[in-house]
Amino acid sequence: MTAETRAVDPVAVQRRTLGVLSGSVALSGLGITVGITVGGLLARDVAGTETAAGLGQTAGVLGAAVLAVPLARVSDRAGRRAGLAAGYAVAVLGALLTIVAAVASSLPLLLVGLFAFGAATACGLQARYAAADLAVPEQRGRALSLVVWATTVGSVLGPNLAGPGEALGDVLGLPPLTGAFAISVAVFAAVALGLLALLRPDPLLLARRLRGAGADVGRPRRATTDAVRAVWADPRGRLGITAVVVSHAVMVGVMVMAPVHMGHAGGTTLRVIGLVISVHVAGMYLFSPLVGLLADRAGSRTTVAVAAALLLAAAALAGTAAPDAALQLGTGLLLLGLGWSCGLIAGSTLVTESVSDEQRPAAQGGTDLLMGLGAAVAGVAGGPLLALGGYGLVATVSAALVVPLLVVWARTGGAGVAQRPR
Repeated sequence: MTAETRAVDPVAVQRRTLGVLSGSVALSGLGITVGITVGGLLARDVAGTETAAGLGQTAGVLGAAVLAVPLARVSDRAGRRAGLAAGYAVAVLGALLTIVAAVASSLPLLLVGLFAFGAATACGLQARYAAADLAVPEQRGRALSLVVWATTVGSVLGPNLAGPGEALGDVLGLPPLTGAFAISVAVFAAVALGLLALLRPDPLLLARRLRGAGADVGRPRRATTDAVRAVWADPRGRLGITAVVVSHAVMVGVMVMAPVHMGHAGGTTLRVIGLVISVHVAGMYLFSPLVGLLADRAGSRTTVAVAAALLLAAAALAGTAAPDAALQLGTGLLLLGLGWSCGLIAGSTLVTESVSDEQRPAAQGGTDLLMGLGAAVAGVAGGPLLALGGYGLVATVSAALVVPLLVVWARTGGAGVAQRPR
């Protein structure tokens, strides 16, 4: 350990890191949600068909999934600061391409832009892992949860910027809806610059030096597939990766079709639909510090069991609700958000604990890739399932995804999951 490293107070650096990461996620959330709010509508307007709206949303989800891996590799080689800043730079490019595509009325270019725009979502997810780099084992859940909680700010305020964004587009002489992406450009650029300036010392590189891995910094790590295999070989990692993927897929599967289901009731207004979705978002993020505390105190395995129970209850409650039963749907989606939060935070903690410092970025990137791909499949399948058997079938199929999680949970019990890493 060098004299410079010995002079650093890890506790103080961790406190500063959590502040910087929470601020960046809160701010970037504004740019992400305002873009998501109008992205599908913009795709529909450019293509002239309702089907294109789904393509626009899917492009963003796939972008967040696929780009998680190269961004994790950048973090592996050059630290979290470089990886996160690079991701937000890609998102800036994506937002700019989206604007150009709208001006040119090009759907292919728009989908490319929205795909790159998904890098911001990938960065928001990877920030939770950066929060755990310097955390002591018994506080990893809380560190992860604080960054997840900060997402609440952008998730709540972002959609409200769609109106001002449209006004900004008029001022700039841009097509309708593209002003929202102009806001995203400014926000993502500010976040990238802020991370480069303030995320010092880099939490991942400092953690490696403190644990005696400094000589390995900058060397290529093992491939993402190898890192994911290493996660799966550990009982903690096996449960963690399953919890993250299943929780996210169930959440997307049930949530995405909820507004369409509610729209089947003639008297249901967009305001009511928006309120139900807002309750769901609150369930996802607002209580995450309590979820992190639960993971640290009761254990991640117990928290995963709570996630499974909440997801099943949510599917049962929402899936049996009539289109105009806003209270029942809202309650179901609130439980869905809470189940997602428990699965994401506890699962991410288990993935982090299951591999060494050198493997963590690749393993985390691979986990987010699988999580995003699972969400994309669930989102795409929702429409056909809704048309085939209604919202009840959507919820039933989503609930069935919890079964593999329960099987893995039952098979990975004991000290192998309960123990904490070095």
